[in-house]
Amino acid sequence: MMFCCLKNCFNGLGFTGVKAPQKEFNPITLDTSHMGHEVVVVMNGLRVCGQGCALTNVPLVQSKSYFEVKIRQDGMWAVGLATRSTNLNTTVGGNDADSWAFNSDGIIRHNQQEIHKITNLPQEGDVIGVSFDHIELNFYINGKNINAPVMGIKSTIYPALYVDDGAILDLILQDFVHPPAPGFEKIMVEQSLL
Repeated sequence: MMFCCLKNCFNGLGFTGVKAPQKEFNPITLDTSHMGHEVVVVMNGLRVCGQGCALTNVPLVQSKSYFEVKIRQDGMWAVGLATRSTNLNTTVGGNDADSWAFNSDGIIRHNQQEIHKITNLPQEGDVIGVSFDHIELNFYINGKNINAPVMGIKSTIYPALYVDDGAILDLILQDFVHPPAPGFEKIMVEQSLL
């Protein structure tokens, strides 16, 4: 079973052999130096499978950030934010003081505490949007706000994707499936000004 899931992770589901048009280069990816021991990152650093957590290579520094995650293959997963101190070998997001995540069981967790419970669970093929403005973290399912804000996040934080039990997640950093909330935009790389 694990081989099948890894094969899907590497090959992509529904591969047609047709080359996709070139997209604008984005230097932001999942960071292979900040991921769990059993995590596999492929597809130019934008697909995660295996078991554990992967963070992006840049933190959220702008005032209103937005990104999306497509559930490519169902399983146990979580999507959210974390610091570099989080446990990358866990498969449950929000399981420590350094992570805040929406989990496949419908629970938004932080520090092993249930913050919100969502009954309308996303399914395979759905897209989860994540917006963060350094005051409030919000999640969206297929463009609709689930109205379960998370407050009080004060740290240098990174987008975090958790996978287990065959889950495959795709990180979408531009060319969004659903428009971000007004004022929110794609994650930007911090550049020092001279």
